[in-house]
Amino acid sequence: MQNRIEVFKQMIEADPSNTMVLFGLANEFQKQEDWQNVIATLEDYLAKAADEGAAYGMLAKAYERVGNREKAKSVYEKGIEVSLAHGHPTMANDYRMTLDLDFGE
Repeated sequence: MQNRIEVFKQMIEADPSNTMVLFGLANEFQKQEDWQNVIATLEDYLAKAADEGAAYGMLAKAYERVGNREKAKSVYEKGIEVSLAHGHPTMANDYRMTLDLDFGE
């Protein structure tokens, strides 16, 4: 796994504007349960990319894992908004259900 992370990092160094590589790197960090790096990478990704909703779920989960429930809740809420705006009602529903079950909304 570490080797894949190094490959993604090299790709980002070669092309820092490649947001898909950032998303891929965040996914690799998630596989390792490296939540702080998931957060940092996805925050960078979201600052540069017009995500359709998936990154928000991954980011919210990472915030939950590090114990920042308030930030996780706000990221899920933003994910609902973004996924609906991009025509992904099922994703928005998944985020709503998570808020209902895990956050008592």
